[in-house]
Amino acid sequence: MKYSTTIEHFQDSPIWGFHMPVSHEVAEQFIEGNDRRIICTINGQETIQAALMPSPLGYFIMTNKKLVGKLGLYAGASVELVIEKDTSEYGLDMPDELRELLNQDDEGSDHFHALTKGKQRSLIYIVAKVKNTNSRLNKALAIVHHLKEFQGKLDFKALNETIKYYNNL
Repeated sequence: MKYSTTIEHFQDSPIWGFHMPVSHEVAEQFIEGNDRRIICTINGQETIQAALMPSPLGYFIMTNKKLVGKLGLYAGASVELVIEKDTSEYGLDMPDELRELLNQDDEGSDHFHALTKGKQRSLIYIVAKVKNTNSRLNKALAIVHHLKEFQGKLDFKALNETIKYYNNL
C-alpha cells in the first residue's frame, strides 16, 4: 500500500525521535492481534522493518536520525511510503551466525525462543548491526552463553560484559 505522510520529530521526548505518522485506517489494515510488524519503503530508496506504534492521533513508524540524514530528510519533509505486512519469523533478518548457533545448541535455542518477540529482536539486532563476520559470531556466542548462564533471563548489563569478554578472545 502506498501512503503519503511527513517526517516528524518528538520534541518533548528523551526516548522517541524521528517518526512518520500513519492514520488509524491505514495502520489497522496491517495489525493482526498484537502483531504490528511491517516492512516500510521510504521514498523508494530505503526499506526498514518496523512496528506500527500507537499514539492518541493514530499510529507512527519510528525511524532514526542516521536514516533521515542519509535520505536528506528533515522534520516536516513529505515522504512516500510503501507499507506491507512483515510476515518474517522474527521481524528482522536473522544473522546466519546466530541462526547456526541456535540450530546447534538446543538449550540456547530453547531459552532464545522462550523470550518475547521484542527481546528476540533486540538480540538479533545486537548481532546483525555488526558488519564483520567474526564480530557477529562473537556476539552470537556471547548471547547464547549468557542465555544459558542466566537460565533464559536477560540482564543487559551482564550481557554487555559477556560480549566484551568474547570480543577480546
